[in-house]
Amino acid sequence: MGRVKASLLVALMGLIVSLVPMVSADNAKEDPYVQIEQVTVDLLAVISQFSEGYPDNEQAYFEALNQLLQQHVDFKYIAKQVTGPYKKSVTTQQRALFETKFRDGLIETYGRGLIGYGNEQIVLVNRAELKAGQRKVSVKQEIRSDGSIYPMEYSMALSKKTGKWKAINVTINGINMRNIFRSQFVNAAQKSGGDIDSVIAGWSTDS
Repeated sequence: MGRVKASLLVALMGLIVSLVPMVSADNAKEDPYVQIEQVTVDLLAVISQFSEGYPDNEQAYFEALNQLLQQHVDFKYIAKQVTGPYKKSVTTQQRALFETKFRDGLIETYGRGLIGYGNEQIVLVNRAELKAGQRKVSVKQEIRSDGSIYPMEYSMALSKKTGKWKAINVTINGINMRNIFRSQFVNAAQKSGGDIDSVIAGWSTDS
C-alpha cells in the first residue's frame, strides 16, 4: 500500500512542470480550470524560492506549501470523508486533530515529491463552460511522461461561504486517493477496536 500511494503522489507532483499562463485570483475564484492553472503557477514560485536551500529550509518550505494549498484544497472536507463510517462517532476535538495531522502529512509527502519533480507534461483535456448554478465539476488532465499517459482528475466544489472553487479529491490513473486514505483509516480503526485516538496518533499518509 505504501509504495502504491507514494508512486501516485509522486506522479501528482508532475503537475508543477506544466507551463501555464498567469491568471488572476479573481478569475481563479470563478473558474475551476483556471484554479488548477493558478495552483501550478504558485507552486512553481514556491519551488523556485526553496529548492536551492533544501533540505536545510524544509520546515519553512512546508509552511509555504501549507499556506498556499489551504487556499485551494478543502482539507476539512476531505479529512471528514476519510473517516468513513466512523465520521459520526468522531468527536469535534478528534476531528480537528485528525484534520491537522492529515493535512500536515499530505503536505510533507507532497512537498518532498515536488522538490524531486521530473519532466512530465500536464495537458488539460476537458475544459468546458460551466452551467448556471453548477457547484461541482471534474477537471481532467493527462500526465504525459516517457511515452506513457496517466489520467488525472480533480474533483472540485464551489464553496457557498467563500465563492471559491476548492479541490475535494483527486483520482490518478483510475485510483481514487480519498478512497485509499479512507480504507487506511477504516482498517486502522478496526484493528484498534474502534480506538480513534490510536488511529489518529499513528496516522501517516506515507505508510
